[in-house]
Amino acid sequence: MSGVTAQWREVEDSPQLRKARGAFFTPPLLCEYVVDWAVRRADDQILEPSCGDAEFLLAAARRLSRLGGSVEEALHGVELHEDSAAQARARLRSNGHDAKITVSDFFDVTPTPIFDAVVGNPPYVRYQDFTGSARSRSRAAALRAGVALTALASSWAAFTVHAAQFLKPGGRMGLVVPAELLSVNYAAEVRRFLMENFGEVRLVLFTERVFPGVLEEVVLLLADGYGEGPVAHCELYQTRNAAELPTATGRRWTPVRPHDKWTPSLLSSVAHEAVAFGAEHDGFTTLESWGDTTLGMVTGNNRYFAMSPADAHKRGLAPDELLRLSPPGSRHLRNLSLSNTAWEALGDAGAATYLFRPQAEPSRAAKRYIAAGEAVHVEQAYKCRVRRPWWRVPLVDVPHMFLTYMNADTPRLSANRAGVRHLNSVHGVYLRPGSVRIGQDLLPIASLNSMSMLGAETVGRAYGGGMLKVEPREADCLPMPTASLLEAARDDLRARRPELRKALALKDVNAISEIVDGILLVRHLGMHAAQVQALRDARLELHNRRTSRGANPALSKLGSL
Repeated sequence: MSGVTAQWREVEDSPQLRKARGAFFTPPLLCEYVVDWAVRRADDQILEPSCGDAEFLLAAARRLSRLGGSVEEALHGVELHEDSAAQARARLRSNGHDAKITVSDFFDVTPTPIFDAVVGNPPYVRYQDFTGSARSRSRAAALRAGVALTALASSWAAFTVHAAQFLKPGGRMGLVVPAELLSVNYAAEVRRFLMENFGEVRLVLFTERVFPGVLEEVVLLLADGYGEGPVAHCELYQTRNAAELPTATGRRWTPVRPHDKWTPSLLSSVAHEAVAFGAEHDGFTTLESWGDTTLGMVTGNNRYFAMSPADAHKRGLAPDELLRLSPPGSRHLRNLSLSNTAWEALGDAGAATYLFRPQAEPSRAAKRYIAAGEAVHVEQAYKCRVRRPWWRVPLVDVPHMFLTYMNADTPRLSANRAGVRHLNSVHGVYLRPGSVRIGQDLLPIASLNSMSMLGAETVGRAYGGGMLKVEPREADCLPMPTASLLEAARDDLRARRPELRKALALKDVNAISEIVDGILLVRHLGMHAAQVQALRDARLELHNRRTSRGANPALSKLGSL
């Protein structure tokens, strides 16, 4: 790109302005690859929505020329930003081409199914900044195509669905989209839409980031044969970077259901075989088959309602106005269990091990504490405001186990030996009758195997800072050893428990998983060493992919993947 163009962007269209509307200009190598795939005939009609500086349209002009077609009347674009549209026209003309570029919000353009190929880089605006009428128009556009998006959807999701409506039957769509497509819950309906409406869905994945100066991970979405779906499988191609796109190798991958997360598509074929081996040999099931996973109690103000024993004593609160509590947070739940001794030690160290909750008429001391809360407007918090009385927190039952849901390494199960209640900083797991004894005893250890840890990476969501979050419905899908496998491995697991506790104290998850893998996967399930290694490698790859985002503060601001 010329120095004049770069200078114009700096003066007229700052990075801050481009970021606000989700505009990131696409490297030419990506444009060439997408366009060469999408444009196949000399008379193809091509649309670039959100065309920016027309990089895709220029690539399309070159492609049509090579095919012997007439570029005039074949190129069309839509661009929200008037200055960008003017620059796009100028770039095309300087290269001897022309295009019909409409200045408009793409969601305001009525779909006309006249295009053979839709190519481009949808704007990426996070849901926190994608608000008001812009969000309403995008959701309405997607709904016209039968896709109901949640309020958490970023701009690219509706854009992808709307763009497909401009295709002729049999048309092709090549887009550069965030890797969120693979994993976030709000993209489930986009995934379903693609699989149901196209005859072929191809994804090109990168092991390096391909946008200079932009830290968002992307995939190339190449969807062929509009109106010829449904299709049961995806074609997956992987390469290191844009320069190596011509050498990308592909394979077929089939999701269990079209809308399920496509994160498992990142696994190698050997890792897939190992996962299938576990299910086929009655070695693995899901956490849901063991019991129910639910949210903890929501107080509305943990600082007010959760208190240490010393604070409770200082305020003169009666014992029947306090409930035993696992302190807010989950740092203390990285061991195999929370014992009564450990719980008392937390309280002695000043942790908030009690919940303020008078069950009857409050005592004088409790009334003073309630008045103190009202003096600082605790009762005005939403969760407090909608309940009567505001200071009586709704209870959930005491769980058999806790499950950490925000994790730097992997989710942890911890047996609730202390019999305490929990807040919504962790999940509670309620084991089914007949499963309590072995579940509490062995699941916290056995869950630290490579199969379960890999499953956590595929069902959970990576957040800013590289944290892995697992919601209750995602926890239901976590792979867990079956009861029969635990029964078989009971003595071996118990024998290694001291060694495992030592590794836990050192926070050495890899050492733990190596021990547990040897017992569960190799000795008792009969898995080959190569399969176990494939699980470890796949888990490490996904873990590193997630945590590398957290290594850069600027990257963590881009939100969840």
